[in-house]
Amino acid sequence: MTDPRHRLRERLDRATAHLETPVAVVDLAAFDANAAALTARAGGKPIRVASKSVRVRTLLDRVLAKPGWRGVMAYTLPEAIWLVREGVSDDVLVAYPTVDRSALAELGKDDQLAAAITLMVDHPAHLDLVDQVAPSSRRAEVRVCMELDASWRPAGQLHVGVRRSPVHSAGQASALARRITSRPGFRLVGMMSYEAHIAGLGDAPTGRAARGGAIRLMQRIALPELLKRRQAAVAAVREHADLEFVNGGGTGSVAETTADPSVTEVAAGSGLFGPTLFDQYTNWQPTPAALFALSVVRRPAPRIATVLGGGWIASGPPEPSRQPTPYLPEGLKLRGDEWAGEVQTPLLGAAASGLRLGDRVWFRHAKAGELCEHVNEVQLIDGETAAPTPTYRGEGYAFLG
Repeated sequence: MTDPRHRLRERLDRATAHLETPVAVVDLAAFDANAAALTARAGGKPIRVASKSVRVRTLLDRVLAKPGWRGVMAYTLPEAIWLVREGVSDDVLVAYPTVDRSALAELGKDDQLAAAITLMVDHPAHLDLVDQVAPSSRRAEVRVCMELDASWRPAGQLHVGVRRSPVHSAGQASALARRITSRPGFRLVGMMSYEAHIAGLGDAPTGRAARGGAIRLMQRIALPELLKRRQAAVAAVREHADLEFVNGGGTGSVAETTADPSVTEVAAGSGLFGPTLFDQYTNWQPTPAALFALSVVRRPAPRIATVLGGGWIASGPPEPSRQPTPYLPEGLKLRGDEWAGEVQTPLLGAAASGLRLGDRVWFRHAKAGELCEHVNEVQLIDGETAAPTPTYRGEGYAFLG
């Protein structure tokens, strides 16, 4: 019986044979399977798709049409405005606070946008900035969501997790909620907490067994602390506002986060594409759905094949886990003294011996949506058929703009 990865390689090669490299693809069968698996893990609670991890409007439309998926978590306010005006969603939560005055002015003068978009805040200064741009007497009511810091602070000294909101305790959440609800022109509709040390940290890093054990121990201790603190914070905030939603988690913690009764929805996006960072998780590993192909242009030695380009490095700490991974054909690896380069990437391994000039090597990116910053379109693979669809970049939308 032919190996499944060999069959996948043959199918992708046939579907994209008419295209020049680099070419990026999303296998729709794998994408849909990942979406269904995430829905099952959510246990009946809705999933808000994290657009940062997709960055393809067609695929956002596709997943939002599926049962169990509702609303978008956008990266910036300009992106949220674009998504609403393009008809992708009328329920967009901006995941990070904004200081974009032009976008705030646009939001303030458009009642449709104001009704569809929720801004993230974690300090009264965020409200001050909105009022400076568009005074409450001259704009529609602005929907806001408060972010609760989900990081773990053992003994009140250490900080485990990412540095996000200054609001950490139930008392701090209550105080901010009181400030928000006392301000004219704002409505507190949601709370969010992102447990990055659980959802965004793989507990089985390759070749680092001791670190994996330490991460699993930390997560077993940190998760119950967060659940207790988040439940107290939500209860405290509900004394000031009738919350429409409480958002938490990410692809790496969907099941764990939805088990929290105070959470009404979870966020996920990376799991739809299945990037390599999720190979380091023990609780669930999505099927690889997004890949990109590069062509062999050199054979400098019998067991080395060099492809053109390849330095599509993921954000985060500069370490091997952020490198793209050669995936098809199986049995290739990067050279430790060169890694993936901007202009060329030499590959080692038994499979390199059988590659010829012009052959394709299929890579997986370390992260999900960042792949789309390198291409104007992705090919949607349905069986052995490829259909192009634009990425954000291909539609002229600057994701970081």
